[in-house]
Amino acid sequence: MNNSLEERIEQIKMANATQRMNFFGRLLVDNREMSLWEHDTKLLSWGVRRWRRKALKFAREYIRPLATEADLHPHDYDPKPILSAAARQGFQTMLLTPPLGTASILPYYRNTVFQLAVIGEEFATECGGLTLLLLAHNLGVAPLLLSGSLRNILGQMIPFYLKSYILGRPDCMAFAITEPGAGSDVEETEGGALAKLVTTAKHAPEKGGYILNGRKCFISDGAIADKVTVFAKLENEGIESWTCFLVERGMQGFSVGRSERKLGQRASDASELIFDNVFIPNKNVVGKLRSGWAINRNVLNYSRPVVGAMALGHGRGAFERCLEFCRKTYLGPKHLIEYQDVQLELADMAMSLWAARSMIWHSCRQFRCYQSASASAKVFASDTAFKVCNQAMELMGDHGYLHAHGVERAWRDARLTQIYEGTNQINRLALFEHHLSTDFKV
Repeated sequence: MNNSLEERIEQIKMANATQRMNFFGRLLVDNREMSLWEHDTKLLSWGVRRWRRKALKFAREYIRPLATEADLHPHDYDPKPILSAAARQGFQTMLLTPPLGTASILPYYRNTVFQLAVIGEEFATECGGLTLLLLAHNLGVAPLLLSGSLRNILGQMIPFYLKSYILGRPDCMAFAITEPGAGSDVEETEGGALAKLVTTAKHAPEKGGYILNGRKCFISDGAIADKVTVFAKLENEGIESWTCFLVERGMQGFSVGRSERKLGQRASDASELIFDNVFIPNKNVVGKLRSGWAINRNVLNYSRPVVGAMALGHGRGAFERCLEFCRKTYLGPKHLIEYQDVQLELADMAMSLWAARSMIWHSCRQFRCYQSASASAKVFASDTAFKVCNQAMELMGDHGYLHAHGVERAWRDARLTQIYEGTNQINRLALFEHHLSTDFKV
C-alpha cells in the first residue's frame, strides 16, 4: 500500500469510535485483531483446534520446503523422511483414539473425520501431492475400521499404531477399488450395477482362503503401500458379491505395475496393482463375505469431506500466494492490491473459500457421515477450489504459470479433486439418489 492509504487506515483506527459507545454496546463489538484463520480456529473444540494448529506448523516446516522438488521430480525424491515425521507426530494414526490411535477423544466421538478434514486443508495449502501421500493411507485403513470387525481392528491396527506412532515407521496402506473397466461407476449404485469388474476371488477351502486374480489401477500410494485393502467380486458372481481383502506386500503373485505420470498431485504415485493367483488367507477377509459394496460406500461417505477439505486447501494456497503477489507487485504507479477491482476479486475468492469451509465443517459435524452431505461437500469444495485457482492465475498473469509461485501447482492439484473419490458428476448423482430414495413431507 502507498503511505497515503496506510495513513488513512491508521487514522480510522486511531479515532477508536468504539470508545464512544456505552458499556453494554462495547461488549458486543469484537475488536480483537486476528486473521480470519484464527477466528475460524477459535470456533473449533479444543481437540480439533489443537490438530489444526499442529497441521499448519507441520505443513510449513516439512511440506513447504519439499513441495516444488517433489512436484517437479516425483520419481526421484525419497518420501520416507516426511512419512516418518508425520508418523512420529501422530498424523498417520488419526482414525482411532488412544490407545490404538492419536485422535483427540471428545471430537472423535462427535465425528470420526473432522480432525482429518482440518489437517487435510492445512497440508494441501502447501502441496496436494504430498498431502495425498500422507493421507491416502487412511483410505486403506478405513475398511478395517468401518467393517466393524474387532478381529480386523485389533489384529491389524495395534501393530500399525506401534510401528507408526511409537517407532516412526509408518506401515503405509492403500485402498483399491478402481479397475481398467470400472472407475467412478463403482462409486454410485446405478453405475455399480453395470460395472465391468475383472478382479475376482475364487474360494479355495482346501487352502483355507481365496485365490485373487485381476488388476487395479490409479491406486494412490500403491507403489509404496505395505498393505492394500482390495475389493473383488467372488467367482461367477457380480458386484453384489464384492468382498474386501487385505493384501500384503510380499504375497506371492502380488506386484506393482506402471506408475502413472499425472497432471496434478504428482508427489503421490498412482500405480497399477497386479494380482496373479495371490493366495489370501481367511484371516485377511475384511468384514463379512459380500459386504464389500456397503463397506465401500461407507468409506466414501467418510472420505469425501476430507477430499473436499484438501480441495479447499488447494484453493486457499492459491489465494494466499496471489494475495502476497498483489501486495508486492506494481502495476503502473501502485501495487496491484491498491486497485479496487483487484480487491473485489480477492474478496470474492475469500468468500467462496469461506463458504466451502462452512459446508465441509457442517458435513463433518454429523456423528455418522452420510451420503448427501459428504457428496455435496466434496463437489462444492472442489469446484470452488478450481475456480479460485483460475482467478488467482488470472490476477497474476504470466507469473501465475511459473513453478516458483506455486499457483499453477495448486491449479493442477485442485483439478484432480474433481475426479477422484467419484467424479463430481457421480457425486451429484449420489446426492440425487438420496433424495430419490427418501420421502420428504412438510
